[in-house]
Amino acid sequence: MINRGVLTGRLTKNPEVRYTQAGAANATFTLAVNRPFTNQHGEHEADFINCVIWRKAAETFANFTHKGSLVGVEGRIQTRNYENQQGAHVYVTELVVENFSFLEPNPNSVNRTQQNNNRGAQSQRPTNNGYGGKQPDINDEAIDISDADLPF
Repeated sequence: MINRGVLTGRLTKNPEVRYTQAGAANATFTLAVNRPFTNQHGEHEADFINCVIWRKAAETFANFTHKGSLVGVEGRIQTRNYENQQGAHVYVTELVVENFSFLEPNPNSVNRTQQNNNRGAQSQRPTNNGYGGKQPDINDEAIDISDADLPF
């Protein structure tokens, strides 16, 4: 049996992080996923998919995403049920996220990268490597790799 879900969409609100009594983090969020076709009025519709992510990945996800973030998630579809305060059975279907990707750059990291590039351009001095190019900044430490460590 195959139970996989792969979604790309935007967060409808900031992820909500909670902790179990045992201290395990979980974050819940809703992903708005556009449908590839238009309705009768020529408008694109979206599906809103509930998602949950656990443990350290939940904390990382919540720290680096916010409402409107474009993300890709992969996981399994799960249906659970519980009894609410009125005594009615409530069924919830959600994607239990196992892998995720940030699909747009973090504005803070882009700014830091640009600042580092500017700083590096000012402090670099050209050196001749025999081919007229700049000498790369390489540590002089030897790396000990055995044939068993190579994947091929």
